[in-house]
Amino acid sequence: MDIRYGANQNDVKRYTTGDLRQEFLIRDLYVADAVRAVYSHIDRMVTLGIMPVSGSVAIDKGIDVRHSFGTAFFLEGREAGFFNIGGPGLCTVDGQTYRLGNKDCIYITRGVKEVVFSSEDAANPAKFYGVSAPAHRACQTRLLTLTDAAKKPLGALETSNKRVINQFIHPDVLETCQLSMGLTVLEPGSVWNTMPCHTHERRMEIYTYIDIPENNVVFHLMGTPDETRHLVMRNGEAVISPSWSIHSGCGTSNYAFIWAMGGENKVFDDMDAVNPGDLR
Repeated sequence: MDIRYGANQNDVKRYTTGDLRQEFLIRDLYVADAVRAVYSHIDRMVTLGIMPVSGSVAIDKGIDVRHSFGTAFFLEGREAGFFNIGGPGLCTVDGQTYRLGNKDCIYITRGVKEVVFSSEDAANPAKFYGVSAPAHRACQTRLLTLTDAAKKPLGALETSNKRVINQFIHPDVLETCQLSMGLTVLEPGSVWNTMPCHTHERRMEIYTYIDIPENNVVFHLMGTPDETRHLVMRNGEAVISPSWSIHSGCGTSNYAFIWAMGGENKVFDDMDAVNPGDLR
């Protein structure tokens, strides 16, 4: 498991492009029959990519759980959410199997001992993108489809940011300990997400950009509002966003992204907005 230690905003001002990518960018999440895991010391969030091809893959495959978490099994003190961004797949949670189509999501509560993923078609494998956060209490495991998500339309074509925020793992949909996740989809002709941008001091965020057409990219903006930076991101890559950083993006086409948050507050509007005129 790749370990990322928290970087503060003053140090980041001196980072090169390579330093920024090494610290915050998560690449190559989907390797056949493997678990790709990145542990961030920012709120102790874990980002996971799992692509079963030739057989089933357990959530802890290749991970020394006792060394990494000090627990007997992966979710002994954690909760997790997974989106399937590939072909149809199955997620078996303590013996109960859930089928996830493309863009379906499953919330898995603390205390679950066995989580196993598989694909229905090896030629079109499922790609399970997940985020796990520490949890101090158990809730209820639940499968969520796009129909189940709370929808929040925002933006306009005139400002190139017409989009729908689909809140899946969210207080308006189901109870969790601290994890929130959702899917934002930009309409054709729109390229900006989360602009005007913001920070939120009480929680961190992880983005993964998906449905980026071939030969297109997203410029992910980060850094403090008065000294911004950017990362060039490609389809399926994820980025860690500390609480002090803005997190916004502009693509060379429309796209979608999955956001995940963990921290002290799950209220969607708990954010400090930044006027675009104040960005530097």
